[in-house]
Amino acid sequence: MLTKREIEILQLISQELTTEQIANQLKLSVPTIETHRRNMLQKTGAKSVVGLIKLAFKEGLID
Repeated sequence: MLTKREIEILQLISQELTTEQIANQLKLSVPTIETHRRNMLQKTGAKSVVGLIKLAFKEGLID
């Protein structure tokens, strides 16, 4: 369902990192992180980042 990179970004989101912090850590641009976030929302049908995090916990994608 989600790519390895999307799961990596989701894990960083769950650690309460900002989009800019995630971009810096992964050496990507802020728009790239925003695109990944938008794609995750679309793929999962989640309505918000909170919904993404809940789904990730349920599916065991993050601790």
